[in-house]
Amino acid sequence: MESEMYYLRKLMDKAGLIAAIEEYIRYYNTGRYQIKLSSMTPMEYHEAYAA
Repeated sequence: MESEMYYLRKLMDKAGLIAAIEEYIRYYNTGRYQIKLSSMTPMEYHEAYAA
């Protein structure tokens, strides 16, 4: 996990930390387009080639 994810935020409680981690994981899997994955997100690539 990128350290910038939590160093650049003010997290006041455990629920806020959990929400931030879930948001980061969602972005990491569904929001990052990768050239090495044929310009797909990791989840798009997995779904395309897992079937």
